[in-house]
Amino acid sequence: MTTSHTFRAMLEPGGPSFMPTQIVVVPPLVVDALGGKTVKRVIGTLNNYPVRLGLLPLPGSGRYLMINKDVCRAAGIQLGQHVSVSLAPDPNPDAVDLPEELAEALAAWPEAETRFNECSASHRRAMAQHVGSAKQAETRARRAVELAERLATGRHPFRKL
Repeated sequence: MTTSHTFRAMLEPGGPSFMPTQIVVVPPLVVDALGGKTVKRVIGTLNNYPVRLGLLPLPGSGRYLMINKDVCRAAGIQLGQHVSVSLAPDPNPDAVDLPEELAEALAAWPEAETRFNECSASHRRAMAQHVGSAKQAETRARRAVELAERLATGRHPFRKL
């Protein structure tokens, strides 16, 4: 079992300039305790809300967690608030949590599932996020079927051509 490392930090604005979002800067001592620069993904909690996130590099040095609006809402946190964070290295960093609709579409279309599994973990996460971020079940199902069809026919999952 991996040891969790707990700290308090402020939820602050940040992230890549093309995608302003909320971040939590991870203290250098915690980064070192997690395994330093070799650790790319972590599991843990934000105010006791379970998360699985990438440990991203800050310009210059340091690492941070990018926190999207849905996680902020679920964890009950807002910009400027302090948050209790507990982190451990992700024991299975390439695992992707699939929305039910995408899992069903891939199971129904073996060619799509094969192509999906051949993609990088980050690409699989992007596809899962694309399907899972839809608010309505019909939209999630439509996105899942479209992705599966594109994958099964050898096309790029996000390009319509």
